[in-house]
Amino acid sequence: MTQSTTRCLILACGNTLRSDDGIGPWLANWAEERFRENPTIRVLARQQWTPELAEDLAHSESVLFIDCSIESAPGSVRMTEVQPSAPAQGLATHHLGAPELLALTRDLYSSQPSKALLLTIGAGSTELGETFSDPVLGAIPQACSLLEHTVLELIEGDHFK
Repeated sequence: MTQSTTRCLILACGNTLRSDDGIGPWLANWAEERFRENPTIRVLARQQWTPELAEDLAHSESVLFIDCSIESAPGSVRMTEVQPSAPAQGLATHHLGAPELLALTRDLYSSQPSKALLLTIGAGSTELGETFSDPVLGAIPQACSLLEHTVLELIEGDHFK
């Protein structure tokens, strides 16, 4: 089966039953609605990033990972570039971070997106629950704006290659 190249893959992770950890899937839903008319953008949301996603990355020109961060201040919105990196203690078989998933993609497919970015939103709570903390609720407009701006830049293309 021949798979076409995706101009921008939005790859979110998080657990919607763990309060702020659900911000990744929430933003993925928002992006899917925002970019539904553009066939060059693909949106995937998972509870965690697994090795099976390497094939999707191999067929993507760029990737925007989205996740919450327990290391950042609650409600802080941050965009960072991601470089491939081998797992610290061997390959995890159930979940990977963005750098490890990029490295796996490169190793398995001799290919990887030309640009990889990570959008994180600082979590205020990851306790059981389906509602976001006040800091994360307050960060949603900024996160959506940054997500939209970044995706539009990524699909324009040449200045990122």
